[in-house]
Amino acid sequence: MVAVSYNNLWKLLIDKGMNKTELKEASGISFNVMARMGKNETVSLESLEKICMVLNCNIGDIMDITTKKEARTFSTIELFAGAGGLALGVEKAGFNTLGLVEVDKDASDTLRRNRPEWRVINDDIANISCLDLQDYFGLKKGELDLLSGGAPCQSFSYAGKRLGLEDARGTLFYHYAKFLEQLQPKMFLFENVRGLLTHDKGRTYKTITDIFESTGYTIQKKVLNAWDYGVAQKRERLITIGIRNDLTDKISFSFPTPHEYKPVLRDVLLDCPKSEGTPYSEYKRKIFELVPPGGYWRDIPEDIAKEYMKSCWYMEGGRTGILRRLSLDEPSLTVLTSPSQKQTDRCHPLEPRPFTIRENARCQSFPDEWQFCGSIGSQYKQVGNAVPVNLAMDIAKQIRIALEGLS
Repeated sequence: MVAVSYNNLWKLLIDKGMNKTELKEASGISFNVMARMGKNETVSLESLEKICMVLNCNIGDIMDITTKKEARTFSTIELFAGAGGLALGVEKAGFNTLGLVEVDKDASDTLRRNRPEWRVINDDIANISCLDLQDYFGLKKGELDLLSGGAPCQSFSYAGKRLGLEDARGTLFYHYAKFLEQLQPKMFLFENVRGLLTHDKGRTYKTITDIFESTGYTIQKKVLNAWDYGVAQKRERLITIGIRNDLTDKISFSFPTPHEYKPVLRDVLLDCPKSEGTPYSEYKRKIFELVPPGGYWRDIPEDIAKEYMKSCWYMEGGRTGILRRLSLDEPSLTVLTSPSQKQTDRCHPLEPRPFTIRENARCQSFPDEWQFCGSIGSQYKQVGNAVPVNLAMDIAKQIRIALEGLS
């Protein structure tokens, strides 16, 4: 198996007193190319030649090609898969996807279009978790390497009564726990919104972690911001990692280290492919023409802002999400499921319009070839609900390193 390394390039930059951002701008290569090189992934010959012109060197001076042993593949099943942000990141980290469960038809169609070889199960998870899962997936108990996914946050009617798995009955998380109980994977990845930590005064997450422990797992948790992991977006996710108790002396997991470079919209928007999107009304578009990049309602005439905001004008707080126009030199705010909501506007930096589907996908670090199915509204929703691909990949790489400790 052929592998590339750009360690020579990084040493050359140090010798020339240049950093990665300066190289990117001088050579005209994209952030995505620079990110791929940072992970020792192949890039186009054209990109390498541009770098060599700036550094006045040959391609052999900036990269090495070596052969390495074929890496072991690890198995994963994903629940609540959505449009595949988490699954794609896990795949990029070297996992073999055995199955994905997703109730939404459009999201399931998206998964099938992009990965025809994946076993996509378009069904209510309640209809699957009650089956003999070992037989259904052709697995022995304890054989699966990773169970991943994130159930929507719900309150528990029995929370705090310490009934074990029964504490979760009636919630979507119950079915995630049923998969854990039946399959007993070596590790699990459970992702959710940061707000789960404080939901129902912390009782919801406490019940979840109690159930994880009762099904035989030792857990680690951390809130990660996607912006630290090659994603041009501020988006915090609560990541819970579980290691099966009989493996805790053999498996050691560490959360990924934040990247040195944090991308901004300039890195992902300027060369973004054209795609469909929802425009503003003519009235809203003309108002946004008055808002400077990086500004919001306070940056336009007060009478216009007051007329637009109506009752919101009298609300307390900064209301900084209203008439918010992003700047190329900042990351996106959290990508939402709808492109135009009054209190959470995210106007394009250069044009008075919302981001297109493809632009939102770039902010979520989906590759341009990943296509979404369904109506425009459905596609926006799929992109907005996704886990950023690069964040998922960095977490999954750490899980893989942990699992490699078993071999």
